[in-house]
Amino acid sequence: MNWRKSSYSGGANNDDCVEVAFTGTAIAARDSKAPAAGALEVPPAAWSAFLSAVTPAGPAAAVR
Repeated sequence: MNWRKSSYSGGANNDDCVEVAFTGTAIAARDSKAPAAGALEVPPAAWSAFLSAVTPAGPAAAVR
């Protein structure tokens, strides 16, 4: 999987962030400090609803 870290994480040296990967059928999220601990996978509709709840401008604003 191609994991992506938020641009808000403070750069490449800051590991305190959530990483996401798009699998084609789901969105996976994991703690960047403990990647071997596993990932949470959710369907795209659930991820979109989550982004709408936590991002004032909605899901499109969260993708950077």
